[in-house]
Amino acid sequence: MKTLNLTRLRHLMSLISIVALLLSVLAISTRGFNLGLDFTGGAFAEVAMATDTRIDQVEIALAHLGDGSISVVATEPGRFLIRMGATLDTQTLADFNQSLLQLDPTMQVLDRDSVSPQVGQELFEQGGLALLIAMLCILGYLSLRFEWRLAAGALFALVHDVVLVLGVFALTGMEFNLTVLAAVLAVLGYSLNDSIIIADRIRELLIARPKSRLTEVNDAAIVQTFSRTMVTSGTTLITVGALWLLGGAPLEGFAVAMFVGIVTGTFSSVSVGTVLPELLGLSPAHYRKTPDSELLAENASQPRR
Repeated sequence: MKTLNLTRLRHLMSLISIVALLLSVLAISTRGFNLGLDFTGGAFAEVAMATDTRIDQVEIALAHLGDGSISVVATEPGRFLIRMGATLDTQTLADFNQSLLQLDPTMQVLDRDSVSPQVGQELFEQGGLALLIAMLCILGYLSLRFEWRLAAGALFALVHDVVLVLGVFALTGMEFNLTVLAAVLAVLGYSLNDSIIIADRIRELLIARPKSRLTEVNDAAIVQTFSRTMVTSGTTLITVGALWLLGGAPLEGFAVAMFVGIVTGTFSSVSVGTVLPELLGLSPAHYRKTPDSELLAENASQPRR
């Protein structure tokens, strides 16, 4: 069966992925992350004020608190979510209330809480541990499901996606908090799903076409899974894009991380996910014929949707 020759395109995409990966690592190592209050410690409060109160007025009134690290988000007219670097002890809370009462005598504190720097550090360490455990579990799953050369391509694609998402946040200086960390873990699952679809198709074609070259098998696997990939990625991007545009500031970091992760996940599954096994010498000989070979050959001849 004659398929499109995508080898040069895949190699070019892999080169782009490697350059983007190196730039992301450089940004992370030199700029670091703008950690949110979830990790650095601090306080938040939700207040109700007059509906004509502006965000900049609240920021100016509280500028002397928390070493100037004040973040104000309007959840609805007259209701604000305030985050600051200082914890709300007795003295700070009194200054906080007095400053806002001078701005609006009808101000009411609806909710407040504090996170100590020690707790924030523990959350950061536990979040990193969760990411590491997830990667190890994925590594174990891939090593059992695929031959190690094919599994290496899928695993490298996962690492590529996570590093690029982290690199975007390091480069832009966007706040990195627990919500963004949750998005990174979600990106792992999404990218893994896309990588497994293509890798599984490559495995089936290696068994069904033992005399074909690996480049032809990879090209055929991409062509046969392309429609499924575009439909899945497209619909997910539309949902995440709507969340990004309409979700407001509290969900912006989550939406950005998911958007970047979906784009890079689709890109890496086609690029490094297929090129790396070629460089490692994957061949049809690494998959023995099984009693299910005829069934796999029949399935491989049908385009996957």
